[in-house]
Amino acid sequence: MFFDSNNFIYRLRLASEISDLEESIEIHKVKIDELRRQKKDLFGNQRNLEKFAREKYLMKKSNEDIFVIVDAEVNSDEKND
Repeated sequence: MFFDSNNFIYRLRLASEISDLEESIEIHKVKIDELRRQKKDLFGNQRNLEKFAREKYLMKKSNEDIFVIVDAEVNSDEKND
């Protein structure tokens, strides 16, 4: 047997790493498909886009008022950190 940089143990580690990376690729492909679907739903309808802007970024129309209700327990937990 010869001991060099391409020994059996090294090849096993590489095979394991390749397998992990291929699984990661599949997971990311699923996430990308889900995000594309969400993007299509969001930008495909003006009402959905307005709802997203209102909920996520607290945007409003000029003749509206926004009231943000904050849970007291969540607020006290953030102050303790």
